[in-house]
Amino acid sequence: MCAVKDGFAIRTVGHSISDRMRASLAVNALKDAVRRRGNPTEVNVHSDRGSPFRSRKYRRALRRHQLRGSMGCVGACADDVAMESFFSLLQKNVLNQHTWATRDQLRLAIVPWIEARYRRRRRQRRLGKLTPIEYEAIMNQTAALSIRNRVNKRLSILY
Repeated sequence: MCAVKDGFAIRTVGHSISDRMRASLAVNALKDAVRRRGNPTEVNVHSDRGSPFRSRKYRRALRRHQLRGSMGCVGACADDVAMESFFSLLQKNVLNQHTWATRDQLRLAIVPWIEARYRRRRRQRRLGKLTPIEYEAIMNQTAALSIRNRVNKRLSILY
């Protein structure tokens, strides 16, 4: 599994599951994140130094979507804390709960856990005890109001 996490709202915004760790796994997770985020550009995408993230296919996908790739230094475990935390929770809450007969069964357990529990119900101290979805909604409203107020001030100055 490969996942993409938004560092602002501490929320997974894309993921991909496959039977092998290939470049296409990372590219599909990146495409999922781009699609869910409405094609953002000039965003830093940080990863570890795994081979899928160093592949030509992945670097091409970054360029195609106008994203900047960033990689942690060798041995700098602090760079990967957010994703390690995510995978630790996934292991504890999904993988260790049952014995899965097929990958499809596991996939059918992972996706709802990410979509329903991890994104929507998990409150985080760093976000003021809000869920990532709640935090993002509040911040988007605040940003929209701020922009609207600035535009209104400019318009009032023009008249």
